[in-house]
Amino acid sequence: QVQLVESGGGLVQAGGSLRLSCVASGVIFSIQVMAWYRQAPGKQRELVARIGIGGSTGIYADAVKGRFTISRDNAKNTVYLHMNSLKPEDTAVYYCNRASDWGKGTLVTVSS
Repeated sequence: QVQLVESGGGLVQAGGSLRLSCVASGVIFSIQVMAWYRQAPGKQRELVARIGIGGSTGIYADAVKGRFTISRDNAKNTVYLHMNSLKPEDTAVYYCNRASDWGKGTLVTVSS
């Protein structure tokens, strides 16, 4: 059974930084494409970033390009989302994703 467990969310002021982590179990992590999505109140869930198997390719939503970085540590079965220069509009529940599997999410709140 695949489990994805996110952590690292919280309350931060605009301009601040956070690092989200997602630990995966039940899969061979090193051969999985991993992604982060987010869902703001009243909005649809949207892709934030995706990282390939080797870790060298990252795809980002236009809204976060240049501010967020996705990375992975295959030895720790963990994918990260490094978020800098946070804006109030980044406030959302952030979800870790692998194929059709989802974590429960971690809430990020950015105050102005």
